Amino acid sequence: MSNPDPISVFRTEAAELLEQIESGLLDLTRSLDDRDQIDAVFRGLHTLKGSGAMFGFEALAAFTHHCETAFDRVRKGDVPATHELVSAVLSAQDHMRALLETPNGDHDAMSASLLDNLHRAVNGAGSPAPAASVAAAAVPVAEASGGMREWRIRFSLPVNAMANGTNPLGLLDEMRDLGECRIVADAAKVPELAELDPRDIHLSWDVTLKTDKPRSDIEDVFIFVMDDMELEITEIAIEPLAATPEPAPLPKAVVVTEREAPAVQAANDSRQAKSAENVRVPAERLDEMMDRVGELVIAQSRLTQLAGAAADLGLRSVSEEIERLSGELRDTMMVLRMMPVASLFSRFRRLVHDLSRETGKEIELITEGESTEVDKTVIDRLADPLVHLVRNSIDHGLEKPEERIAAGKDAKGKVLLSAHQTGGEVIITIKDDGRGINRERVRAKAEASGLIQPGQALSDPELLQLIFQPGFSTAQQVTNLSGRGVGMDVVKKTVEALRGAIDITSKPGDGSEVSLRIPLTLAIIDGLLVRVGEGCYVIPLSAVEECLELSLEDDLRSRGRSFISLRDSLVPFLRLRELFRTGTQPDPHQKVVVISTGSERVGLVVDQIIGDHQTVIKSMSKLHHDVATFSGATILGDGSVALILDVTHLVAAGQHQEAQMRAAG
Repeated sequence: MSNPDPISVFRTEAAELLEQIESGLLDLTRSLDDRDQIDAVFRGLHTLKGSGAMFGFEALAAFTHHCETAFDRVRKGDVPATHELVSAVLSAQDHMRALLETPNGDHDAMSASLLDNLHRAVNGAGSPAPAASVAAAAVPVAEASGGMREWRIRFSLPVNAMANGTNPLGLLDEMRDLGECRIVADAAKVPELAELDPRDIHLSWDVTLKTDKPRSDIEDVFIFVMDDMELEITEIAIEPLAATPEPAPLPKAVVVTEREAPAVQAANDSRQAKSAENVRVPAERLDEMMDRVGELVIAQSRLTQLAGAAADLGLRSVSEEIERLSGELRDTMMVLRMMPVASLFSRFRRLVHDLSRETGKEIELITEGESTEVDKTVIDRLADPLVHLVRNSIDHGLEKPEERIAAGKDAKGKVLLSAHQTGGEVIITIKDDGRGINRERVRAKAEASGLIQPGQALSDPELLQLIFQPGFSTAQQVTNLSGRGVGMDVVKKTVEALRGAIDITSKPGDGSEVSLRIPLTLAIIDGLLVRVGEGCYVIPLSAVEECLELSLEDDLRSRGRSFISLRDSLVPFLRLRELFRTGTQPDPHQKVVVISTGSERVGLVVDQIIGDHQTVIKSMSKLHHDVATFSGATILGDGSVALILDVTHLVAAGQHQEAQMRAAG
């Protein structure tokens, strides 16, 4: 196995750092005096700068240094955090991504422009605010006089600090750089030689430091290990700069008490165990492993078929065991590919922040159901469609603050992103509380474009679905956000390519709601194998509610739309034999598979129900791209191919066919 490329590893870790920095900046916009967020952003910038210089990304390190310096001034209370500063660093963070991806590109002009904005944001912040930070307030008044101060620093590191990359000698060297210091190591906790692990740290240190630097500079020495260590910083004396006092006698070494030691050790062990729980695996390897599991499922299906036809009980026993193990392996593999939608929703915080500044609208983004999990491929493919939907909600849906106030609404508009699981589907909803969709304008635009005939009768859902037509837009003017009629048709195509469906509802004056119904996974599903005529088909098991027999009387009773009585309610059913035009006679004992599509239940008439089937989904060829009734195909145990029914499109096609039959009389 080849070793990973260090540059690729750095790029991956740097991308994660940039996401953390962006998240911290967006959190900071809600509370500009949040000390924890300010420190978190500073640490991220500091780490990115140091790592970039280490791996040869000099332009990235030099550019990031300016942002780090700006936030260092905020930390020290020299300037307050402002919305202008946060926006400047957010823009700079985008440029850091470009420096990371193309370090040898021509970025000088953009760097100069962004740094100019950054300096204006910092210098325009004015003089430091009174009591700008807790740390500044805690420093004695004499600190501002520029006199030499003497500090006592006592610290001990976690036992596994060196294994995690922390070198205590580097920390001591940094303190020496701050001024004159005397260092005493306490070896009281060092175990016997036979029990000593050279990778562990059992020493603690007592340092007396004389410096004209502020307390914050001493804290910066420990900034990356402060959360995991024991640290105490106290001032010993305040003296004029010219004074040369005798070194103060060193106090006795401080040792963690027996009552504290187990707690510290337990915390360290917990952190070490937690870091060992996560392993970074390239997505390509997961995809390759899923392909192998799919092939294993197909081979297992073949083995099950052969064992069923044989009289060897030993073979049947082995076949059942292989079927159980392959099922467990499949389920485990599916879990590995699942990701929470929080990783998808988090991307829109920045988008909403930027659009709010660009449009002059006050916007609040609300997210719900972030722990809902879907397949990694689904998350990757849904990113762009959701961007289009959120941008349209903000540009077309939400009003300006003065318009909202005039309409009796809160000046701040709301955009809700939510997700929840229903059966084998995940429903992702984008909802706003804006003006809603103007149906008259939609109809006028559709008639002008020739999509519908003037005065043609359309139901409300059919009318709203027109906005997903290519080139369709009701915007009165083209902006850099929308108005060109590009995007919504792409949204629908992408969702349908995922074997999903898109629904839209809107109430004038109350806003709009777009719901995406997406399958949990795109690789392997549980299916119900059925026979229609001489062909086999797979119905996704997540859509199946129940199966029942179709009597001869019910089969002969109807013309046009057919119904069966199911627990005092009428359920329409579609004859797949007629829909597929098999040209075969129906079996004497046909079956009805009742499926649910959203809020509607429909029965599918088949000749035979063969049984459940672990279905490995294979994509259709380009020649069959326009065949919407089928979402894919799978290979059966005997090597034959079975088509997978797309339930949503199948019901729509059946309803259209029955409407034509009804119209023909």
